[in-house]
Amino acid sequence: MLLSIFFPSHINAQYNDGGPFSEIGITIGPSNFLGDLGGHLGKGQTFLKDNNFNLTKLSVGAHYTYYPKDWLGFRLAVNIGKLEGDDNVISGKGGLEEARLHRGLNFQSKFFEAFVVGEVFPTVFLEDDPSDLYHKLRPYGIVGVGVFHFNPQGLDLATGQWVDLKPLHLEGQGSAEYPDRKDYSLWQPNIPLGVGLKYWVSENLSLGLEVIYRKTFTDYIDDVSTTYVGNAFYDTHLSPAQAAVAKRMADKSNNGAGGAPAYGQAGDKRGTAANKDAYYTFGIKLGIRLGGGGDSFRNSTRCPVIRF
Repeated sequence: MLLSIFFPSHINAQYNDGGPFSEIGITIGPSNFLGDLGGHLGKGQTFLKDNNFNLTKLSVGAHYTYYPKDWLGFRLAVNIGKLEGDDNVISGKGGLEEARLHRGLNFQSKFFEAFVVGEVFPTVFLEDDPSDLYHKLRPYGIVGVGVFHFNPQGLDLATGQWVDLKPLHLEGQGSAEYPDRKDYSLWQPNIPLGVGLKYWVSENLSLGLEVIYRKTFTDYIDDVSTTYVGNAFYDTHLSPAQAAVAKRMADKSNNGAGGAPAYGQAGDKRGTAANKDAYYTFGIKLGIRLGGGGDSFRNSTRCPVIRF
C-alpha cells in the first residue's frame, strides 16, 4: 500500500473480467459434404481436396453460450441443414476420377445436430482490459462433442423420386451373408473442430465468422461404403417391388442402365470403407449478450497492481 502513496501516477487499479455472462444467438451459412460421392481429379481424398462447392447447401442454427471467463466459453448449439453428394458433377480428365464419374451415384440428406463445444480466445491474455468489449476483434478455437441425425436418399432415375436408402440395405448391411456390415443407425456421434473470428459491435452485440468441421464415425451418410452385393441379394431379402427399386439405386452406372465394366457385380468396389464421411459448415454468427459482469474494477482492500 505504501507504494501507491509514493508512486500514485504509475499505479492502475486491478480490474477483473466483469464476472461470468451468457450469450444467445443464431448462425446461418453454407454446409458441405465430404465422403465417397463426387470429388475432383485423381484419386478420391478426404477433406477439402474433393469438396464440390456447387453442391453447397444452407444450414441454420441457434446457440446458448456461457462464459465463466472472457477467454473461455461453453456453447450448446443446435443446427439443421442439408448435405448432398453426386458423382455426376465430376469433370472427367481420363484419370482415376473416371471410375467415380461412371459409377454415377448420388444422395441427399437433411441433417439435425446438437453439440457442446468449448471456445478458447487466446488473445484475451494480450488485452489490457478484457471486460471492455466494444469494438474488439477476437479469434478463437472450437472443440467438442455432438450427435447428429441423417437419412440418406437417392434419386430414382426411373421415377424422378427421391428414395430412402437405408431400408434397401444396398450393401448387405445387417444380413447373414455380410456379418461384418452392421445395420447403421441414423443417429451418430461427431466431433466438431473449428476456428472463428468474433467482433464485438457493442458491449452486448457480436458478429462472427466460423468454420466447423465434423469428424464422424460412420461411412454411411451417403449410404456408400464398400462393395456391391449383386442383384440376387435383393431378390432374396426384399419384396419384388423393393428389390426392383434397390437394383436401380445400387447401380447407376452407364447412365442408370447398369452393366458398365467392373460395376454392379457382387464384390466389385462401390466405395472406400477406410475413409469415414464428414461434413462442415461455414457460419455467420450473431450473438446477444444477456448480462453478467459488473464493476470493471475490484472494490477491495487488496493492494493495487503496480504498472510501470
